[in-house]
Amino acid sequence: MIQVHLDCFPCFLQQALIAVRYGTDDVALQETILKSTLEDIQQADVTEPPAFTTTFLHRRVRQMLGHDPFRKIKETYNKIALDLLPSLRKRVEESHNPFWTASRLSIAGNIIDSGIFTSVDIEGTVRRALDENMAVDNFDVFQQAVLGTDDILFLADNAGEIVFDRLLIEALTNLGKHVTVALKGSPVINDCTRKDAEETGIHNICDVIGNGSDAVGTVLEWTPQSFQKRFHSAGLVISKGQANFETLYSQNRSMFFLLQSKCDVLSRALDLPKGSLILKQHRVE
Repeated sequence: MIQVHLDCFPCFLQQALIAVRYGTDDVALQETILKSTLEDIQQADVTEPPAFTTTFLHRRVRQMLGHDPFRKIKETYNKIALDLLPSLRKRVEESHNPFWTASRLSIAGNIIDSGIFTSVDIEGTVRRALDENMAVDNFDVFQQAVLGTDDILFLADNAGEIVFDRLLIEALTNLGKHVTVALKGSPVINDCTRKDAEETGIHNICDVIGNGSDAVGTVLEWTPQSFQKRFHSAGLVISKGQANFETLYSQNRSMFFLLQSKCDVLSRALDLPKGSLILKQHRVE
């Protein structure tokens, strides 16, 4: 289980600073909100994943601003990714294994994380995902698991990134799979909501549901019973992103995690270099 480490505390504050700067140009208000989030940081439960604390922190920021500070940057990255979609789709279609390529590009898209980074190298990450070995690569098992089921629950992560995920979702549906994409029930950081699904056309190619929560990651106990039932009944769960990994790795069900290790704490916990590309099977014996 990934738990809050001392190194998480300055990261919490940095995330709050990024959020308030996206949310307002009023320096006095930025200061007031930033100081207020210190209460959430002080009360961080070190026995839980960092995503628990960031959920409370970002909830406070949104409440004090009175709006979603990431809405505009989400729209920007959705557009950037949509502009790249035709060329990315061509790479998938012309590759030796379209499902392999789509999986790699989905992981590459995880670099789009406005809650942590203020700028990202999308093209560089795409090249790395397609040309280099991944730090954890359970693709063969992943492919077999996909071929062995018709019902897939896909836990989406960030806006912009969802366009890269679309390539993988299209590859899954081309294999005859029924895919349901789970989005956040309401805004949190730059995570996907139904609005992002509609902006990027995801709702036109598969079923889309909300998870009824504004948690960072997927904290199952904070989601409604209907979503928990869907999570446990799915033939296969594909989980995108670091926060979903943090919050779901202790769950008693098999799934696959597709992510990049974007922080020192997670990278050390996995004994991997920071920035590692990961396709990891989570098995329950």
